[in-house]
Amino acid sequence: MAGLLISFGLAFIISLIITPLIKKVAFYLGAVDRPNARKIHSRAMPRMGGLAVYLAFTFTVLIMQPITKPIVGLLLGGTLIMLLGLVDDIRDVSPRVKLIIQIIAAGILIAFEVKIKFITNPFGPLIYLNWHGIDFGILLTVLWIVGVTNAVNLVDGLDGLAGGLASIAAMTIAVIAWREGGMLVVLPAIALCASTLAFLKYNFYPAKIFMGDSGSLFLGYMLAGMSIIGLTKGAAVFSMFVPVLILGIPIFDTLFAIVRRFINNQPIFGADKEHLHHRLLAIGLSQKQTVLIIYGVNCFLGASAVLITFLTTAQAFVAFLGITILVLIGANRVGVLSTKAMRRMQEAKVQDKPNIGA
Repeated sequence: MAGLLISFGLAFIISLIITPLIKKVAFYLGAVDRPNARKIHSRAMPRMGGLAVYLAFTFTVLIMQPITKPIVGLLLGGTLIMLLGLVDDIRDVSPRVKLIIQIIAAGILIAFEVKIKFITNPFGPLIYLNWHGIDFGILLTVLWIVGVTNAVNLVDGLDGLAGGLASIAAMTIAVIAWREGGMLVVLPAIALCASTLAFLKYNFYPAKIFMGDSGSLFLGYMLAGMSIIGLTKGAAVFSMFVPVLILGIPIFDTLFAIVRRFINNQPIFGADKEHLHHRLLAIGLSQKQTVLIIYGVNCFLGASAVLITFLTTAQAFVAFLGITILVLIGANRVGVLSTKAMRRMQEAKVQDKPNIGA
């Protein structure tokens, strides 16, 4: 326990100290996020703050964590992803190159024995993914890592949003892994939480620096990798329900974006201003209120994930189904899944209401 507290403090202090230095470097290198039609901020902001989170996390893990094969894979893949984001923060990288490098980073984890080997079957025994000599676990692992990495990147749209969600998710992973004996990721998860929490001092509204892709891609990759290492080793229930709930906001928001664009006959991989945080702003909430509400929803999902670990697989399936229905109802209420016409009607109801102060 003392080692975990020391690790938390070390990662927190390093991130707190070096973030202002990274801010100066960002301006010097031209890693600046300029406002446009899709963005909320109205002035140029330094980005690449994710470098501070990466350095604090990596240093703490190297000093405090026993180095095993999965941890080496996590650090190597995370370094590659962070460098990809860093380059993108300074000069844009094409989506195709991003995808290729993300797949390579996922391959690094697989090469170091981090892989999804089975999925939950609520109605029977585990479904193992090696079938007639074909390892479908490799494909599922790549899809999970690339998907979660990009999902966290997509929710990075308001001051402190992605960082806060990642902190909640990392701490939830640490709690569940501790309870179920997945000790290999407890310390890294706590270090990631501490690094990100310290960064939030400069990133929460009104932000002084953005984490950029160097941060959001890195956090997504780390959370995806840790969820495989620490949450799929024990009871069958872990292999599906728990990781999805822990990363619920990024995952559901991304899935809703795909459904919404399909309904509205828009390009599936296009960009829009209809994500959850955009919709909450559109109905009259301030940036700070929007972020705090989404934090609250993610805390609820994280607490649900912890609760599920006390249930049988069948009970967990029912709980997961119920939570999913609640999320769908909530998403529909705020217009995340609505057609354009329905959203205009929702906005018309609140257009005369004053925006509640931050």
